[in-house]
Amino acid sequence: MKITLNPDAKIVEKIKEGLKMTGGYCPCRRERTEENKCMCEEFRGQIADPDFEGFCHCYLYYKSKD
Repeated sequence: MKITLNPDAKIVEKIKEGLKMTGGYCPCRRERTEENKCMCEEFRGQIADPDFEGFCHCYLYYKSKD
């Protein structure tokens, strides 16, 4: 398993700007809850799933099975 940033630098830049504006909460979510603090609970659950491969909700991180 490997976690990497999205290879698209423009997306990474925009999401990181959004994270700064929201105090570290996922800029793609309306609710400012602990579950939505980056790295969000949803993606942590996907990381734990050995069958999951793909991006987090906001496309900042990518989990590969390798």
